[in-house]
Amino acid sequence: MQRRDFVLGALGASALSYLAPTLAAMAAGGEPIPYGTCIRTDPLFGDPAYQKAVLDYCQVVGSEGNLKWGDLRPDRHTFNFEQADQLMAFAEEHGLEMRGHTLAWYGAMPDWTNEIASADEARLELTSHIRSVVGRYKGRIKSWDVVNEPLADHPKPGDLIRESVWQKYLGADYIELALRTAAETDPEAQLVINDYDIEQATDRGRARRKALLDLLRDLLDRGVPLHAVGIQGHLHGAVPIDSSGLTSFVAEVKAMGLAILVTELDVIDNELPADIAERDAAVAECARQFLAAIGAAARPERVLTWGITDQHTWVPIWFSRGDGLPNRPLPLDADFKPKPLMDVIQEFTHSFS
Repeated sequence: MQRRDFVLGALGASALSYLAPTLAAMAAGGEPIPYGTCIRTDPLFGDPAYQKAVLDYCQVVGSEGNLKWGDLRPDRHTFNFEQADQLMAFAEEHGLEMRGHTLAWYGAMPDWTNEIASADEARLELTSHIRSVVGRYKGRIKSWDVVNEPLADHPKPGDLIRESVWQKYLGADYIELALRTAAETDPEAQLVINDYDIEQATDRGRARRKALLDLLRDLLDRGVPLHAVGIQGHLHGAVPIDSSGLTSFVAEVKAMGLAILVTELDVIDNELPADIAERDAAVAECARQFLAAIGAAARPERVLTWGITDQHTWVPIWFSRGDGLPNRPLPLDADFKPKPLMDVIQEFTHSFS
């Protein structure tokens, strides 16, 4: 059986209507959406098979950690750009685009930031960090996740913003401060707000979509520079995708004049069947529904997965399987062989001319 026939059979008849226009676009030679992956430098430079996979499949790379505060800022007075510079050099050498992730986040913060004790100090540290990092890669990194995961995990009226050192001292105003500082430092860069779990058919998913739309409208109404929304796409395979809700969300974002990016796609498979063929098909179908719902309203500018091979994934750290089997959340298996998820991504990215 040909691999393509297996994928169509695994995904079911619902895939046929999705794939037909895709194949027509491919035959017409339409320009595909750039695909990429978020990576760390250790496997990139330590495993030739990993590097080959990145070069074979990707047009874009992002950094899982090398540009986060915890990696860049060993102490208050020091920046360590070694690994970020290595990834930047690799991207430029091979003609790949590099995205920046991330400038303001609640997580992966070095211990010394616990010493921040006032609004003035928080403002100084945040703005000086952004100026230094964005300034170093000005004109080279053209898209930044300026603010990552600003929403509270369960947003409620009056409690929309996640707790962080920035929120503690600056409130929600830290978001505007970060965006304005990035814009001043590199006026040509695309500025992105990036968040997760907005695709779920749950009360929480609906609340997160509404909270994010409210935040975006408020920022734009006040003239804050913002160009795009990153939909992370850490999909829970056992949680239904709210296709109509996600399409409506993307349509509203597009109507605001903002672009859409898929920034961290993978499928958490800890509650999916043990059988590999069945599980891989379920993972692919989950991603297909997610991407199709986005594509029904807008052409995302980029599609990135959070890793490219099951050999290197964050998923088992938090979502290991009860049966002890390895997780399979990514487009390539642990031996770098493509899975149905890669077929879905490639079909989708070629479906827009």
